[in-house]
Amino acid sequence: MKRSPTFFAAFVLSALALTGSAPAFAQDPSSPQEPEQSEPSMVQPQPTPDQPPPKPAGRGPGWTDDSDAVTDSGLPIIPDSTPLTGVQIATLGSQEQRHSYIVPGFQYGNFIRSSTLEAPQVGDWNSTSFLAANLSMLQQWTHAQFAMNYTGGGVFSTDSVQGNSYYQQMEVQQIFETRHAKFSLIDQFDYLPQSDFGFGASSPLAIAGIGGPLGPSLPALQSNYQPTQSIFTTVGSRYSNSGTAQVAYFLSPRSQITVSGSYGILRFLDPGNIESNDTILSFGYDYQVSRRDTLGILYRYTDFRYLGNPQAIQDQVAQLAYGHKITGRTSIQLFVGPEITNFRIPISGESQRTSVSGGGNFTYAISHTNLSLLYNHGVSGGSGAFTGATTDTITGSASRRLNRVYEGNLSFGYARNRSLQNSAVVSVGQPIVNSWFAGAGVDRPFGRDATASLAYTAFIESSTQGCQVGSCTSYLQHQISLSFQWHMHPVVME
Repeated sequence: MKRSPTFFAAFVLSALALTGSAPAFAQDPSSPQEPEQSEPSMVQPQPTPDQPPPKPAGRGPGWTDDSDAVTDSGLPIIPDSTPLTGVQIATLGSQEQRHSYIVPGFQYGNFIRSSTLEAPQVGDWNSTSFLAANLSMLQQWTHAQFAMNYTGGGVFSTDSVQGNSYYQQMEVQQIFETRHAKFSLIDQFDYLPQSDFGFGASSPLAIAGIGGPLGPSLPALQSNYQPTQSIFTTVGSRYSNSGTAQVAYFLSPRSQITVSGSYGILRFLDPGNIESNDTILSFGYDYQVSRRDTLGILYRYTDFRYLGNPQAIQDQVAQLAYGHKITGRTSIQLFVGPEITNFRIPISGESQRTSVSGGGNFTYAISHTNLSLLYNHGVSGGSGAFTGATTDTITGSASRRLNRVYEGNLSFGYARNRSLQNSAVVSVGQPIVNSWFAGAGVDRPFGRDATASLAYTAFIESSTQGCQVGSCTSYLQHQISLSFQWHMHPVVME
């Protein structure tokens, strides 16, 4: 039975309503701007005597690394204040914005694949086009900030099974600040014809909004707070949403506590997949031991439920955390600790399992080069293929400005999903799915408003799910992507 995800548009309308009713607030430093370029004519005007510049963004607990980091254009970078034990990944900092603005645009992209999404192991070259409108918005007051990136449009494919459809990607963040606390509302939504793991790799199609220096670069959610989709061969279009509320309270200039609640869904339009809900509650304490180093303690409770399936999983994690930040240069987050998993319906006579969970995020920038690496190990919802899985995920990317106009990039990802359920074939053991992607691309801007991109990505998957020993299949799918993006000049709102 088909279900339309259009009800999620109500979230956008309600978020926009906040911008009309909120009092004047300041920019939040946890919404960083890409420190590679700037739009001096709009984003960084010189203050006039009768119009002083807005108040600088808040700095969390108030003890920064005293960095004098600047962007390539010589503009200062505001230190990141993302809580170590919060729901988002720490950034390298943000470029101060002195205006609120909105930027509309459009994009066209094309995937040329060596096989179809429904039968990737069978060679069948096809073409899929994406035509969409883009919108990025930043609205800031004296003690708050609203930011949004949205992309939505149609999908047109020569693959007769996939056919024509549409896709949407959206990320929204509303921040409210007081002297001792910061309250964040975060929502991430996507409706895609395939898994979001590796979707649009090394191309602008992977992100929502207009991208570039004018697209508000919102800190990504930690992978534990998003419905996992790291298995390629789940069938058909799907939509997922993760809504999160977080409060960070500053106990002192060095310490803070963070409390968050999150609710996520994963839905498929075609039968044959496992749909799930997850409810997450977490509590963390951070203590800044030096200007660059932070220690933390995190507790997280996750409840996984599956539509039409009586199984339910309650997962508890207690972790020690370490963070290291050098504004504009390095950001490191590390987590490790025990994990206790309870099953409503016992598996092999077991109602509880104990294991180890952990992960880390690393971001580094130097001389027109940016690197990032993310790893996570622990229990997940099962990516639409299992009712729960032990999942290892690692993703990475690198970008470098090659010359005055060209920028190159690399991306890769690996996910190993091992079912928490026992296989029907005893000799095979637990079903395991291994998924890889690796890509490379090049971007070429045309002025300040347009960018063309060319990229190649390889997708590989192997599985022992539901097969006899020796008969498991694997496949390699090639994908060439071409894309073009254009946006209007920013419309300044204040």
